[in-house]
Amino acid sequence: MAEHVASGTVHDSGPGSLKVEITTGGQTFPGDEPVDQGGTGLGPNPYDLLSAALAACTTMTLRLYADHKAWPLEHISVSVDHRKETGVTPPDVFHRSVILSGPLDDEQRQRLLQVAERCPVHRTLTTSSRIITGAA
Repeated sequence: MAEHVASGTVHDSGPGSLKVEITTGGQTFPGDEPVDQGGTGLGPNPYDLLSAALAACTTMTLRLYADHKAWPLEHISVSVDHRKETGVTPPDVFHRSVILSGPLDDEQRQRLLQVAERCPVHRTLTTSSRIITGAA
C-alpha cells in the first residue's frame, strides 16, 4: 500500500504549442520548452522540474535529518542539472551540488552527504519504478 500519494495534472495549450498548465500541490504554473526546442520559454521543461524535484527533496531530507540531530546546519543549497551523456549507461545523469552552511564538523558534513543519497526522489530515480498508463 502506498504511504503517500503525490499527483499532478497537466493541460496543454492546444495545437502548435508546447506550453502546458501544471497543477500540483495546490499550485498552478506554466511548463514549456525553451524557444530553441520549439517552445515559448514561459516555464520550466520536464527535466527542469525533475531536477528541481531532486534538489527540493534533498534539501528537505537534509533539513529534517539535521534538525532531528540538533546539528548547527544554518543553510542548505542544492542545485541539480540533468544531462544525457553518450557512451555511459544509463545515459541520463544528474549532477547534484550540495552546499552546507554552518559550524558543522567534517563528520557531520560527510554524514549529511550520505543522507542526501537516501532522499525519496533520489531513491525513485536510482531504483525501478512502474508507470501504469490508462485512458480515462
